[in-house]
Amino acid sequence: MDWKYLFFILLGYFSGSVLYARMLPRFLKGVDVTRQSGDGNPGTANAVRLAGWPVGLLSLGLELAKGAAPVFFAARNLDLSQTAFALVLAAPALGHAFPFGRFTKGGKAIAVSFGCLLGLLPLWQPLALLAGLYIFFSVVLVVSPHLFRSVLVFGLFAAGCILFKLTFPITLGCCLLSALVILRHVLKYQGEKPAVRLFKKA
Repeated sequence: MDWKYLFFILLGYFSGSVLYARMLPRFLKGVDVTRQSGDGNPGTANAVRLAGWPVGLLSLGLELAKGAAPVFFAARNLDLSQTAFALVLAAPALGHAFPFGRFTKGGKAIAVSFGCLLGLLPLWQPLALLAGLYIFFSVVLVVSPHLFRSVLVFGLFAAGCILFKLTFPITLGCCLLSALVILRHVLKYQGEKPAVRLFKKA
């Protein structure tokens, strides 16, 4: 593997390992989202719920950025047709899901996955597909709880990327993102039962 790919893989991984949605609520509000939330997830939803919208939105922005920035710079310095780029694309999500120094205490990697796809712009199809699936299964055909919705969305996202016939490294990278998110959700499964309803309640 070319050293440049390895550099951006490591950059993405360590960038992803910084759990802003855990750090900011703790530093700004004295809130530990991993201890005070029901699922113990260091994610933006818990940051919003427990620390308020300003802190939550700041956490969300940084969670997106930590995925977008490494991929954005890598996409402008590497050959996207090389298979190794798939690992570059997935590295920030891997860092978030299994962060350096606290390997079993990572998050579900949803926001950072959106960030990774933002870094691919102007290649827009993966980002549009993932966003569209989340909106559909959150507003139109509502799947709950969130764990089942995310597993369904990311499973369909991986299948959709294959159907889009994108380049192999991009498709593989998107499938790796999906696998990481699904794995983290499975690891956090607590026996909930899925439910489906048409349209979100007002």
